[in-house]
Amino acid sequence: MSTVLIVALIVAFVIIVAAVLYTGPGRANGRGGRGGLKRRFGPEYERVVARHDGDTRAAERELTERVKRHGELRPRSLSEERREQYVAQWAGLQERFVDSPREAVKEADRLVAQLAEECGYPAGARYDDQVEALSVHHAHQVDGYRRVHEALPTAGAGTGTGTATDPGGTGTATNTDPGANTEPGTDDGTATAEGTADGARTGGAATTEELREAMVGARELFERLILARPEENEGGGDRPGGAGRDKTFSLRPKGSGV
Repeated sequence: MSTVLIVALIVAFVIIVAAVLYTGPGRANGRGGRGGLKRRFGPEYERVVARHDGDTRAAERELTERVKRHGELRPRSLSEERREQYVAQWAGLQERFVDSPREAVKEADRLVAQLAEECGYPAGARYDDQVEALSVHHAHQVDGYRRVHEALPTAGAGTGTGTATDPGGTGTATNTDPGANTEPGTDDGTATAEGTADGARTGGAATTEELREAMVGARELFERLILARPEENEGGGDRPGGAGRDKTFSLRPKGSGV
């Protein structure tokens, strides 16, 4: 066998091995299989694996399906005017949190759902579908929205039963839910001392501190949606903190704690 033929066979073998390693299991989804999904979804990957009782194959099938359904979605950016309106309303909610944490969290949930819909994600009335789409593009922030949505299980948030005002800088919101402006506590909606005390529970409701943490988590997604440009979502989910934050916006008024 000639030296030239031996070299040619070696080169061919190397090329074949490299191709196999590159295409590897799961490469067909365009994200590099398990490693790609873990990088893309981060904490959301771990959450889905836990929900499937540690079955990574089932979790990865679910996440791969999410990418297929929502990966081609190209979020719309907001005009500067709309950004300013949303930021003003969020600032109002944060200030209201000091005196009415449950009402503020309830309206924050609706405001994030409305903002996501305006940015091109599924409507807030389709909460599960909206969260799945957001997880594909904002995997490191979506759990904050999930937490604020689940913080008040009796609030009816995200189901279309109440609406936040169209953002206009007023910092107020209207609601059609019965008893929407009352604290959970007694049957007539009167707040109890236990329900309003910082860190106390009423009938299993979230504590004030838990509501504050939920609000902070939701704010992270709110910021990403407010400041994101469509090109930032190319190639998958973003990272904590992310790029593109506009320092001219302040979403953290003094004294609110959120």
